[in-house]
Amino acid sequence: MTSPAWLKPLAWAALVWNLLGVIALIMQLLITPEMIDQLPLDQQAAYRDIPLWSTLAFAIAVFSASLASILLLAKKALARELFLISFVAVLVQQYYNFIVIDSLALFGFSALAMPFCVIVIGLLLLLVSHHAKQQHWLT
Repeated sequence: MTSPAWLKPLAWAALVWNLLGVIALIMQLLITPEMIDQLPLDQQAAYRDIPLWSTLAFAIAVFSASLASILLLAKKALARELFLISFVAVLVQQYYNFIVIDSLALFGFSALAMPFCVIVIGLLLLLVSHHAKQQHWLT
């Protein structure tokens, strides 16, 4: 079955979005102790003590979603499984942000905006790729 005209632009937008996530990961990895020292005291520990499992979840989320976006562009069914892996990794990362360090208390209500967008977009990409696979738009 032929895929709808909106699928390719959506896949391109997903790729750009997820590559921005890769850039955010790289920026997190490159943050220096001097940069952390410039933050308010209550936020410094949150940046100094990021556990490896949270960073790995972040990496898995952005790299699997980026690859899934490329596969969606290529109309490959494996995109769905990679979007699923990414979404689970996002939930693990957000568990750290909202339960372990309580980023809402640390950073205020504005701390909800980006994680909310990440979760919603991740879920939407998973649902779209699932629907596309069911409709046989992906092989």
